[in-house]
Amino acid sequence: MTRFVLKRLAGAVLVLLALSVLVYALFYLAPGDPARLACGERCSPQQVAQVREQLGLNQSVFAQYGQFLQGVLVGRDYSTGTSVLHCDAPCLGLSYQTDQQVTQLVLERLPATASLALGAMVIWLVVGVGTGLLSALRRGGLTERTLTVLTLAGTGTPVFILGLLLLMAVCAYLQWLPFPTYVPLGEDPEQWAWNMLLPWITLGFFESAKYARLTRSSTLETLAEDHIRTFRAYGVGERAVVGRHALRGAVPPVIALSAVDLGSMFGGAVLTESLFGIPGLGKTLIDGVREIDLPVVVGVVMVIGTAVVLANVIADLLYAAADRRVVLT
Repeated sequence: MTRFVLKRLAGAVLVLLALSVLVYALFYLAPGDPARLACGERCSPQQVAQVREQLGLNQSVFAQYGQFLQGVLVGRDYSTGTSVLHCDAPCLGLSYQTDQQVTQLVLERLPATASLALGAMVIWLVVGVGTGLLSALRRGGLTERTLTVLTLAGTGTPVFILGLLLLMAVCAYLQWLPFPTYVPLGEDPEQWAWNMLLPWITLGFFESAKYARLTRSSTLETLAEDHIRTFRAYGVGERAVVGRHALRGAVPPVIALSAVDLGSMFGGAVLTESLFGIPGLGKTLIDGVREIDLPVVVGVVMVIGTAVVLANVIADLLYAAADRRVVLT
């Protein structure tokens, strides 16, 4: 297993290097002048040229990429004009717009994204797995048909539309909750939970439809296997058959997919973050692209890529732990 983890981590480093090269290439080819945006519309050409030199944009793209790798591995010094600012490794650079260290910016935004993803995962596991299991056990009945319609509605409804409907119904029409305003967990846990409730429901319901379908198909496949028929022929109760044996076959793919989806949520929940005003990584990435802020874009992409790769490794390990027939190579 150690060999498997080391191989996957080595592959992760190569994937992240390829990601960083791709982002730099796209940024280099994209239209727009980051120095003009950082300096402002009223700056003279001389002032823009000075800002371009200060940001290092007058160097070749290869030199800029080499300095980025240097910052990640050993840290880097930045000249602010009157002083030198040291950025410790892993240094992801300084924002063109705010001069803030990107590593610090990512650490500030990470808790919001993590709390959104973890809360949504609890909902999609409880609702999705429960719905899929109930649908499989009530196959052919009214319950299955009703749940099938609900899962299709969940799959086909864009998360942005679902969030808007919840805001209009719960906050505007029924007035059960105020419009969400993100509050950090450490500042006020109760307000944090209330303000994250609608984002959790929006993202969790959207993903739960996928898990309901997966759980239903896995459970039906397991219930049709020979050893399940043997247990029933020997008079084993239906509750024991389902609880001890059918679920054992249905759970591994759900666990593996949950780990992968949780990693993807660190960058894929941008619509939910934008809709509810959550200052997470997805919103930060969109803002960085709009402002042509390369250090922010590269830094957030690296963190999201790392989360996705690690989630895949964890998914493989969990799958192997849940199903002993799987061999890690």
